[in-house]
Amino acid sequence: MENILELHQVSKTYSKSDFTLDSLSLSLPYGAILGFVGENGAGKTTTIDCILNTVRKDSGTVKLFGREMGDEDTDIREKIGVVYDGDNFPGFWTATHLSRVMAGLYAQWDDALFQKYLEEFRLPPRQKIRSYSRGMTMKLALAAALSHHPQLLILDEATSGLDPIMRDDMLDVFLEFVQEESHSIFLSSHITSDLDKIADYIAFLHMGKLIMTVSRNDLAYKYGVMRCRESQFSALHPEDMIAYRKRDFQIDVLVSDVEAARNKYRDAVIDHVSVDEVMLLLVKGTVCKEFLRL
Repeated sequence: MENILELHQVSKTYSKSDFTLDSLSLSLPYGAILGFVGENGAGKTTTIDCILNTVRKDSGTVKLFGREMGDEDTDIREKIGVVYDGDNFPGFWTATHLSRVMAGLYAQWDDALFQKYLEEFRLPPRQKIRSYSRGMTMKLALAAALSHHPQLLILDEATSGLDPIMRDDMLDVFLEFVQEESHSIFLSSHITSDLDKIADYIAFLHMGKLIMTVSRNDLAYKYGVMRCRESQFSALHPEDMIAYRKRDFQIDVLVSDVEAARNKYRDAVIDHVSVDEVMLLLVKGTVCKEFLRL
């Protein structure tokens, strides 16, 4: 089956800020969750804007459901649910008002499903949205995104600023959504612990460049971080390293095959690695030229 989302060599430059999203290519299969991570300003929201065609990319192609989406392709937009970080709706609206507006925008709007989510998320339907807490507004945005029966959810920091219990509730909803094999989620987040729990694939973005995309299983079971002394580090072969970061009395080295590294460097201490540590090594450390050429 084809991918639900494909980006090929997508670029976008903002001349006023000197920021460039540089030839980004990635794909999201049906039935999967892709975690999209990077530091603030890495280009995550710009990528989402290019996917949704809300900004005009300079070059490259974006395919949704096997097609490029133009302004006139409302049938594609019907299949996409979007939650942005921040205010998704006017504060003077209520959830009841929102439902009426959404019914006019989406042919498949399901008010019964929306009311079910309001009850499940304990959101008062007649209360002004401006009086909702941060967590309530994000749950409302998710309820609205799900209630027109999308196949693809695009979430921009949808769990940011939520307490652990609310985040866990949201993650359960995401996992339930992708139980349908025709559904997928593109989840931009800097909360890497969430991605450790639910993502099938993780893409690491840094300063507008996609550095690495890896399956969560490979990250959990194959990738590792080697803790080296200076003498050990100098003996490493460059092709065995993805990135490294010098600290006070040791050098941390990201490797893609823990077992191979243990067999080759028998005196080295090698630990399994989290999404958080991978991001720190890729962003704060040095990415090896040999890896970038792959």
